[in-house]
Amino acid sequence: MAKLNADDYRSFEDIKRIRDNGTEYWTARELAQVLEYAKWENFAKVIDRAMLACKNSGFEIADHFPEVGKMVGIGSGAKRSQVDYELTRYACYLIVQNGDPRKEVIALGQTYFAIQTRRAEVADAFNQLDENNKRLVARGNIKQWNQLLAEAARNAGVITNEEFAIFQNAGYMGLYGGMTVADIHAKKGLKKNEKILDFMGSTELIANLFRISQTEEKLKRDEVSTPIEANNAHYEVAEKIRNAMIQMGATLPEDLPKPEKSIQVVEREELKKLRRSGGQLMLDE
Repeated sequence: MAKLNADDYRSFEDIKRIRDNGTEYWTARELAQVLEYAKWENFAKVIDRAMLACKNSGFEIADHFPEVGKMVGIGSGAKRSQVDYELTRYACYLIVQNGDPRKEVIALGQTYFAIQTRRAEVADAFNQLDENNKRLVARGNIKQWNQLLAEAARNAGVITNEEFAIFQNAGYMGLYGGMTVADIHAKKGLKKNEKILDFMGSTELIANLFRISQTEEKLKRDEVSTPIEANNAHYEVAEKIRNAMIQMGATLPEDLPKPEKSIQVVEREELKKLRRSGGQLMLDE
């Protein structure tokens, strides 16, 4: 991406509002438009995930996502109530982190709302989470990075489904001592439609997150341009991570225990807890 300047972030500045007491906020409805979400229902799901991330980071949802209602016209003079939120900068940061990273405007938003001190706080809060919520955070990050890795792989010439399967296997083989996706799937005893990433504990997820993010960086940094080079790069990065784990005396990924619950079950349970605690989720509408 070309060097960014202030004008690149103008759309976010234009919708920023300032209260009488000097505090700043963004409305969710306006942010949805800037982030190019045509349907509020789709943006509502992103906000739900951001709310959960806020909770997992140790912050109060009500402090960052205060709900506001307003009446909007629906024709013939009639009006109805419309849910909106006054978002803090941190809430906006969580929203763009949970948005589609393939959108250029999302990437701009991630840079605009990034706050280094908040990142440090989130990292500290992560260590205080229970295992299930650590899994949720790590799995969410992997979803984002996997999309970026897929894009980097395509730019390196990994185009067909067969080529991508080989590329994916290369990474797992490097990290899991030669085991392929099918081998790991079988070792975990998963059903055909179940994904191995959804049945990893937080330690295993974090190892894979490091594999994915570092491979994406290497493909771009080294300007990899062929599928064979991409496969080799993926394997090399993953093998180095494995070797580092061996040197530290850590349990290797294939020997880590499989969680009893899938990440989908954990997410449903945590969202139910959030509802019971009084935090409204717009998926209920």
